[in-house]
Amino acid sequence: MADPSEDYEILDLARYSNGKKDWVEKIFGDVTKQSAAKQVVIGGVAGWGAGFLFIKVGKMAAASLGTTILLLQIAQHQGYIKINWTLVEKNLNKAKSEMRSEAKKRYPGIFANMQKFMQNNIVLATAFAGGFFFGVAF
Repeated sequence: MADPSEDYEILDLARYSNGKKDWVEKIFGDVTKQSAAKQVVIGGVAGWGAGFLFIKVGKMAAASLGTTILLLQIAQHQGYIKINWTLVEKNLNKAKSEMRSEAKKRYPGIFANMQKFMQNNIVLATAFAGGFFFGVAF
């Protein structure tokens, strides 16, 4: 059997950069060292984009989940399926506790780190929050 890597060309982008900064760094640099006005603009635009995407993805997720629940209820009411709700609740609680413990192991100080970043970059964080809520509104 032939080696699968022979069928495809591997594109190593690091080879083309020649140690230069990427386009994001060229444009923005270290944002935390920029003027307050530039931090507000960058934070606001990034927040707006995040909020806008949050709403669009959230609407699709809510519609998918709602449709699934509705179809399950109809199927159960018509007698096509029988759902053991106590088992569903038990499994959901187990999954929730496993997710919490795994998150604590993998990301031990993420909340403290975010809080420290926001305190050190209050202008950028505030602009991001404002832009996020503005994006959610539209």
